[in-house]
Amino acid sequence: MDSNLSFFTTGDGVSVAYRFDGDAGLPVLLLSNSIGTDLHMWDAQVPRLARHFRVLRYDARGHGASGAPAMPYSLDRLGRDVVELLDALGLERVHVLGLSLGGIVAQWLGVHVPERVDRLVLSNTAAWLGPAGQWDQAIAGLMAAPDMTATAETFLRNWFPARMLEARGATIEAFHRTLLRTPREGIAGSWAAVRDADLRRTLRLIESPTLVIAGEHDTVTSARHGEELAAGIPGARFELLPVVHLSNVEQGDRFVELVLEFLGAGAAARKEPVAQAG
Repeated sequence: MDSNLSFFTTGDGVSVAYRFDGDAGLPVLLLSNSIGTDLHMWDAQVPRLARHFRVLRYDARGHGASGAPAMPYSLDRLGRDVVELLDALGLERVHVLGLSLGGIVAQWLGVHVPERVDRLVLSNTAAWLGPAGQWDQAIAGLMAAPDMTATAETFLRNWFPARMLEARGATIEAFHRTLLRTPREGIAGSWAAVRDADLRRTLRLIESPTLVIAGEHDTVTSARHGEELAAGIPGARFELLPVVHLSNVEQGDRFVELVLEFLGAGAAARKEPVAQAG
């Protein structure tokens, strides 16, 4: 287990793992993960981000070193997990970067606790991913499966381009291992939260300056989903990258540049590049 992890317990009794990187005097940047990953999905980006921010990562319930209560989960509960984490750490206001489900949680924070959110980055995400029936089918299939093997391969195909999957390098293998050890209750519970989430009518309540990043080849949360997000959030900026779903991994250098520039560390974004994954 990551020796830098700390833990706190949510109001409903779930242990949640988190860690800090970066100097304690820097502004805090909270990172929220996609389904089927843990806080290490940001490992390649954290060294650069942590030069300018106190980076706070956490394992969502059902993932990584956090507890995996029985499904279903709700978006409200996932959002409250973050609020309770900030409360436990005495953090009144932070920047928030969320990808996929992490981006849906980030939207919830922007809508429901705007006073806690400074700037908001929503990556490869959507305000609504219906219809509900597709999620019910996926949940039933996962819970009936003998193990995580088929689900893990489906996730990888949805996340990465063919060239990375065919090379099957260290990056792909690391994500594969994480998927295989993720409790199915965590994935199914999170799918239920996505199934029931619909933020389309409340996006206009987001007051935080917002950057939306979408993937041109994303089949999970399409470029259209990103465009709709940016159109629904007052003053939001939209950026389209030539990537699939995990844009932070596939184009780490450009991803970090966009984030640093948007969060006010633009000059630093042009320093030494991050090695590309693959």
